[in-house]
Amino acid sequence: MNPITKEGEVLLREELKKLKTEDRPKIIDAIATAREFGDLKENAEYHAAKEQQSLTEARIRDIESKLSNAQIIDISILDPSDKVIFGTTVTVYNSEAEKSIVYKIVGEDEADASIGKISFASPLAKSLIGKFEGDVIKVETPSGVIDYEIEQVDYL
Repeated sequence: MNPITKEGEVLLREELKKLKTEDRPKIIDAIATAREFGDLKENAEYHAAKEQQSLTEARIRDIESKLSNAQIIDISILDPSDKVIFGTTVTVYNSEAEKSIVYKIVGEDEADASIGKISFASPLAKSLIGKFEGDVIKVETPSGVIDYEIEQVDYL
């Protein structure tokens, strides 16, 4: 089973719906239009549309597979505590950068560090999970060990 947040599930379902109800019909229309141009061997529009169709169908299969194998974790239905678990939003103080940073611990497919979502399998998340507000953790990074203090844990 692959853990995913409720928010991640919703986003995947929305993308799947768009692919099936909007993108797929547009591609089918593009293929039909390109066929009208004649010889398919030298028809760039046809080949581009077929390539797009292949990519879209692969993405549909990928999302359906992820959803069928997903273990959806809805953090909002759990009793809040100061313990870091999958799905929690954690505010940590980075001693090296001398600033607080907010991270949400999510599934691997949802992770995007640029918006503060880190995979539960990342070294930082692994160090945070199971710890409590006030704890200080040390994380090994390529540039050395960084100390983080857990300032706040939110079950959002």
